[in-house]
Amino acid sequence: MNGTFVLNKISSLATSSASTFIDAINPLWRFLTFSIADDRIYPEKALCVSIEKGLISVAFGSRLFSVIKIKHVKEYPVEEGKIPQPDIFASSLSFAVNEFGTYTKNIILSIPKSWAIVKVVDFPSTALENLSNVVAYELDRITPFNSEDAYYDYKIIGEKEGKISLLVVAARADLINPYLEVANEKGISISKITVNLSVIETLLRYNNNKTEEAFLEINKNGYEGALFINGTILNTFSGNFKTEDHQSKINTIKEQIEPLMQALKIKEKPQKLTVLMTEQDPSFKEIMKIGLPYSIKFLDESLVKIKMQNSKTYSSIGGVIEYLWPKSGGLNLLCKGNHPKTKPPLILTFILIFVILIMWVLYIIAPLRVEKQRLNEIDKQIEMRKEEVKKIEALKKDISAVIDEINLINNFKQDKHMDIDLLKNLTSILPKSAWLSRVRITQTHVELEGYTTESATAILSKLEASPYFKKVEFSSPTFRDTRLKSERFNIKMEIEGLKKEPSLVPKRSTEDEEE
Repeated sequence: MNGTFVLNKISSLATSSASTFIDAINPLWRFLTFSIADDRIYPEKALCVSIEKGLISVAFGSRLFSVIKIKHVKEYPVEEGKIPQPDIFASSLSFAVNEFGTYTKNIILSIPKSWAIVKVVDFPSTALENLSNVVAYELDRITPFNSEDAYYDYKIIGEKEGKISLLVVAARADLINPYLEVANEKGISISKITVNLSVIETLLRYNNNKTEEAFLEINKNGYEGALFINGTILNTFSGNFKTEDHQSKINTIKEQIEPLMQALKIKEKPQKLTVLMTEQDPSFKEIMKIGLPYSIKFLDESLVKIKMQNSKTYSSIGGVIEYLWPKSGGLNLLCKGNHPKTKPPLILTFILIFVILIMWVLYIIAPLRVEKQRLNEIDKQIEMRKEEVKKIEALKKDISAVIDEINLINNFKQDKHMDIDLLKNLTSILPKSAWLSRVRITQTHVELEGYTTESATAILSKLEASPYFKKVEFSSPTFRDTRLKSERFNIKMEIEGLKKEPSLVPKRSTEDEEE
């Protein structure tokens, strides 16, 4: 039992270590196999031509550093309700290419949904090893066409309980070939074939970051729609209106759209409906909002990332997005289910390995010599700068001494009133009838001796009102000098506003005598 426990412990530790190692090595592997032609940095252009009833739409766009821009959109009306003929298609496409003034080898053809069969099928998981051949062999069972008479493609939806789910889209080759041939005659080679509903799904997902909603396109005579979930077309429907009455149209649409909404409800998704109306009718829009119990938004009003408005169709724009957006996962019926596996580019890896080997050799051979040279250079620099360092240290000491003197002077000025200020204030306070015979100024006190022809008591009140003095009082009794016919006085007072802490400056006194 102990042996089994130890083995289980070792196995668990090995599994955990392997998982940690893989997580750590994955970013390095992605860097080593990074391609300079990666979709995230490589500039690309694409042109999409869309065939629809009564209309040919052409759009041109570009991608640079993952930013997609739709630069041109052109629409060419044809006979209402009719699919354009190949010669009209080729002429319109050639005219658009010349008008745009751009060249690209990436030209996409978007065909109507009515030309294609859209199916969701299941296969055993073992079919993954040879999925292209399996789809080609089973195509006549899945669709009314065989692999030789159709253009088709597929993409994997999911895998569960030993089965894989595929979305398979196929179209008759004899419907598409005339359009490819007339385009070739104009010198235009189609490189990809997709379906209108697929590019609309891509457009919605690109605009909203995810697609979990029903889509409905309404034209003058009919409608078609689909359910989009996680980048996949799960259900489709189409039909014609039997009357021009708006309420009857609403009832028809509601009958068709209800199963799709129930599917969203079962999957616990919001019941959202995106509507594209090729014929703008504001009154019908309002009736739809009231008559359909779903969250409705109109495509021409909800696009945020695509700035091309006032279009009757968005299929050509969606086709450009589907080609240029790396996350689109779009279809290409022209490849007939053959998805070539791209090998990770190893040129960058080999270059980096070669550089690492050279660096490793240099590191083994040269480190001691390099370090010795560095030490010698450092010693040389130190010797060269010794005198400069000494001069700098001496300057620092001089600067420190000057700063101390400046601080001392500033502190002295802040702690003590200047004698000249006190004398100036006394001059302005004393009346013309008084004069001083002696002034004594200490650090904290001022003593006055003098004469006045008026009352000496009036001088006290004037000195007390000064901002420089406080506690003004007579230091001795006043007396009358008969010779001078005036009153002699002795006054002492404290200087106002001095700090209480002792000053670092020694006390001194100033005596001035005046006649």
